[in-house]
Amino acid sequence: QVQLVESGGGLVQPGGSLRLSCAASGKRFSIYDMGWYQQAPGKQRELVAGIRSGGFTNYADSVKGRFTISRDNAKNTVYLQMNSLKPEDTAVYYCNALHYALGAYWGQGTQVTVSS
Repeated sequence: QVQLVESGGGLVQPGGSLRLSCAASGKRFSIYDMGWYQQAPGKQRELVAGIRSGGFTNYADSVKGRFTISRDNAKNTVYLQMNSLKPEDTAVYYCNALHYALGAYWGQGTQVTVSS
């Protein structure tokens, strides 16, 4: 089983930056595909960025060129660097770990608010 703890959220002005972190417990972190999802009030949870166990990354069109996902397997941590933030990026951001045989796990979420 994997436990995920997100951190790094907060209030930031439009155009600002934040770096989210997701620390995973347990062994074998490197074999999981990791993702960051956002859920705005009244909306479904949506994938923002993903990074496969092999390092391949993918992004939602809305964040391409602004957000960067990365992972440090030695630290059991995945990051989301968010630049040029917009008010529409305001949401709760969740970390997800997925393995086809071992299951899917979610963190508790961290709030990101972009407002002047």
